[in-house]
Amino acid sequence: MTAPKPTEREILAFIAEVDSYYPPKSVEAPIAQQRARYDALCRGFDAPLPAGLTVADETAPHPQGSVPLRRYRPAQCQREALVVYFHGGGFIVGGLDSHNAIGAEISEAAGAEVVATDYRLAPEHRFPMALTDCLAAVLAQGARPIVVAGDSAGGSLAAGVALTLRDAARDVPAALALLAAAGWRKEEPLPNVVGQALIYPVLGGDLSQGSYLAMAEAPGLSTKDVRYYRDVLGAPEDDPYGHPLAAADWAGLPPAFITAAHFDPLRDDGRAYAARLAEAGVAVTFREEPQLVHAWLRARHRSPGARAGFEALCRGVAQLLDGA
Repeated sequence: MTAPKPTEREILAFIAEVDSYYPPKSVEAPIAQQRARYDALCRGFDAPLPAGLTVADETAPHPQGSVPLRRYRPAQCQREALVVYFHGGGFIVGGLDSHNAIGAEISEAAGAEVVATDYRLAPEHRFPMALTDCLAAVLAQGARPIVVAGDSAGGSLAAGVALTLRDAARDVPAALALLAAAGWRKEEPLPNVVGQALIYPVLGGDLSQGSYLAMAEAPGLSTKDVRYYRDVLGAPEDDPYGHPLAAADWAGLPPAFITAAHFDPLRDDGRAYAARLAEAGVAVTFREEPQLVHAWLRARHRSPGARAGFEALCRGVAQLLDGA
């Protein structure tokens, strides 16, 4: 069966260019080769940073060692609230450099600081190590209002952070244990997460139905790839902090902006999460990009559809920050 594909000419060219760096079935390569290919891909799609933006590398404390962070501040910084961003890459690849221009451009467009997080990667560091690193990054921002954001695996981590903090406020033992593992002490206030922006997130949906079947061989990410990444991460299927769609309750979570790509096996994860938030009375904006594929953020300067999607994302982030 022919895999479904978009018709936008620029996105088709983008898919071909991505494949030249990171060929289909790259998950079958050794981890070191996956990372080398991904780093080359990221360099190939890099972009100049906005003029006047300042960038500073720093760290967040963590009981198992400091977590590297990168803070972007636009020349016109209009808000106390900020964004803590978690990069994609299947929990296996990526880091501060892989999403450098993306974080910078979100900062510029939203008029707010963005703090990117270099969490530990699987398979060397399996669940919940990356999540505790992301919690440490949020804890390091003090009392400032925070929008957590991320793409793909980073979207899972952003949702996991939001769920952990909501449950910690309810004294749920598993959530308190995760926060303690990130360095939080119970006498300290919880971070003030006021929004979540999830970009084609992986949230633990059923691999046997919906978009996981319809888009099983979609460009850029297959359902088989998703299964591989889940297995390497090692989060229990029923753990809501590793697979947020396994949560039993969505009430009390922060408002959300969720964007999904039509030609993506993860599409229905975003749809389902948005629907459950709405049913629980949480303010949510859901946007499905009709011509886009997984990882379309890298096409934002090459594709009209991706450019529109990125502009909508930045507006959504700004609205979440405005609600702080």
